[in-house]
Amino acid sequence: MSTHETGHDTNVGNLEVLISNCTGFGSTYNPSKVSIKLPGLNALLTASQGSNTTVSDKKNLYTVAVDGREILFNPLSPLTTRILNALESSEVTKQIISDAKTYTRKITGKRATPKAKQIQIDPNGSVNEGTGTLNASDNNTPSLDPKEISASQLSFDNRMANLARLINLLSSEPGYNPNEADLKVTALNSMLASMKLKNTAVINAATALANSRLNRNKILYKDGTGLFDITIAVKAYVKSVYGASSPEFKLVSKIKFTKPR
Repeated sequence: MSTHETGHDTNVGNLEVLISNCTGFGSTYNPSKVSIKLPGLNALLTASQGSNTTVSDKKNLYTVAVDGREILFNPLSPLTTRILNALESSEVTKQIISDAKTYTRKITGKRATPKAKQIQIDPNGSVNEGTGTLNASDNNTPSLDPKEISASQLSFDNRMANLARLINLLSSEPGYNPNEADLKVTALNSMLASMKLKNTAVINAATALANSRLNRNKILYKDGTGLFDITIAVKAYVKSVYGASSPEFKLVSKIKFTKPR
């Protein structure tokens, strides 16, 4: 669990400690503000605990969805290489093979040509090799361009799109008819359909996780009604009743709550 998520758990745990201390004060803890009365604090604790649990559950479901997609996509690069080899050994034209190579490169993230090495000349005359685009600065000293656009196209959407284009190409070519079952067009279409389902599952799980975090953040940090502001009000009340130097206020003042920026 990330440090950020742990901070939310700590806030909720410390709210329970604060409630216990206030309960221990007995009848002298008697604020007029409804939200910092013990019933209101206990309701806030229940809602806060529930929101944290929901975030944790949604995070687990998201992780499972991501892992499932990863497992399905992992064999894609070697599979497309096998497809290309099968195509090259079939009765097809060079143009078909060339088109297939284009899609295969985009699926596997390979470049059509390797990046050329560039030479960087420091102001002191040292020469360094690197990759990138040379730009002329004001003093005519070449420098590497830090902005380099990736050609890998390895996002899941792009990989599926290029796989679909490759399958469409294969299905239009009668010469592509491998004996291997997993290389046949029907098998490839089935795999592509499964990939789309797995990708959609990740998108839906991510949305559910994001919404659960939004709800959790409203309960914990909404101005005026969130856990963070409520605990500030509780401490202010205890201070007003018992005094700034009282053991009661010292007890609650050391209970820490944090609010994300």
